[in-house]
Amino acid sequence: MVTLAVVGAGSRGASYARHAVETGQARVVAVADPLAARRARFPGAAQFADWRELAARPRLADAVIIATQDREHVEPAVRLAELGYDILLEKPMAVSEEDCRSIVAAAERSDAVFAVCHVLRYTPYTRALKRLLDEGRIGEIVSIQHLEPVGWWHQAHSYVRGNWRRADESTFMLLAKSCHDLDWLVYLTGRQVTRVSSFGGLKHFRPENRPEGAADRCLDCPVEAACPYSARRIYLPLAGREVWPLSVLTEDVSEAGVLEALRTGPYGRCVYACDNDVVDHQVVNMEFEGGTTASFTMTAFTPSLHRQTRVFGTRGSIDGDGERLTVHDFVTGRAETVETRPTGDSTAGGGHGGGDEGLVDAFLAAVATRDRSSILSSPRASLHSHLIAWAAERSRLNGETVTLETR
Repeated sequence: MVTLAVVGAGSRGASYARHAVETGQARVVAVADPLAARRARFPGAAQFADWRELAARPRLADAVIIATQDREHVEPAVRLAELGYDILLEKPMAVSEEDCRSIVAAAERSDAVFAVCHVLRYTPYTRALKRLLDEGRIGEIVSIQHLEPVGWWHQAHSYVRGNWRRADESTFMLLAKSCHDLDWLVYLTGRQVTRVSSFGGLKHFRPENRPEGAADRCLDCPVEAACPYSARRIYLPLAGREVWPLSVLTEDVSEAGVLEALRTGPYGRCVYACDNDVVDHQVVNMEFEGGTTASFTMTAFTPSLHRQTRVFGTRGSIDGDGERLTVHDFVTGRAETVETRPTGDSTAGGGHGGGDEGLVDAFLAAVATRDRSSILSSPRASLHSHLIAWAAERSRLNGETVTLETR
């Protein structure tokens, strides 16, 4: 059985660790988090208020899950790699190219089993799609259309009211939310990106779009009932349940606890009266080695759905909605539907369509056997996806096409 330490026992860290424990593959022997209530999620584990206290001890576990806030990844990742821990690192790796390169160097020096949480690579849906492409079912890939439907309430929760609302406190939205979409497109094509252009911005969640008469908080607002982003409507129906996203608001998930969080905490604020500055829509155009192209759209203004993708090849095309794939054969003129039956929905609460479980299972197998073949992305492959995100953000801000170095 693999022994685990958890650094950052919030929603993501606890979710990964919970799956590892519930499947009998691992046990948590140490947890580092500033909040005592989060540390208490792992009874019997050694508890530390800071990861540095863990790092000051001789190595306590085979591997560590690092799921701190984005800007707090680099120091524990580098130090714990030096101490010999295998590492499962939440995405993004870090919020600067320099820090990402430091993490890659530390992982390579230590020869650690190292995986970034690019969960999209590990879903049953992705496995089925990748198999079809590798079998040549549609010939050579010429172009791809890919949509990430963030979801109106998810945008409001995480990127307007929540931890990822400001680039200076976290990072820009494409890196925070979609570095694994960019990684996924590289994985599908098997080729690196050479050129990037991008457009987008913060269109809607701005003070000038605030409805007349709206209050600063939803619980006090006379027009809340007609607002799509009502915190009362999003969170109160979940009262009494230990589920995401409610678990992010408060440790007391009773109705009284939720109401108190909405009265006093950040998640009860009017979405037009927050201090957010990250985009709510963005498009990214990519050119790959060999001339294949892809267009990626990330937008807040959708239902919360699985990602949707169309892959166009020289002998056919594939349409996918996260649950099923429709293969169109240009030779026979026939269409075949492949059901992938993902476990859970597309959200973090739903395990990203089986991606969370698939990732954790692959990581633990690699730690237990020292066979890294189950890990589907190397540290340098993860770095490339992050470099695409930075190139896209430079393009969006400066109006330029950015060329990337490959290999």
